[in-house]
Amino acid sequence: MSELSDLYQEVILDHNKNPRNFRDIADADKTADGKNPLCGDALRVYVSLENDKVKDVAFKGSGCAISKASASMMTQVIKGKSKQEIEVLFDEFHKMVTGELDIESDENNLGKLKIFAGVLEFPARVKCASLSWHTLHAALNDEQEISTE
Repeated sequence: MSELSDLYQEVILDHNKNPRNFRDIADADKTADGKNPLCGDALRVYVSLENDKVKDVAFKGSGCAISKASASMMTQVIKGKSKQEIEVLFDEFHKMVTGELDIESDENNLGKLKIFAGVLEFPARVKCASLSWHTLHAALNDEQEISTE
């Protein structure tokens, strides 16, 4: 196994076992529910905004290790970001996991999220990795529920 593959597994396992921001936010400004019927992933994303920036973000739910790890890392990365900055990250993340963005040669803002480029090797897991991002996108656009069928 390569170093990147080992790191990918380590990060996924760590965030799955100890998810960051795994809680609800009682007075959240925005929420949305996401479901991946294929895998059984189901989560709710909570967002509190202040002056168009994410003041707090969290998630609750159940799912596979990739889904939970992606949600955990997403919540860490978007705190303090504006809706516009999040839209850029959403677009880049989606393009990365679907193979439309080459993280080595294409300019991007993904930082540590690049670890999820490895999910491309497992096409059935792309929806697992992107569920939290689609749910966040729905919440910020006042959509209440999404499904990745």
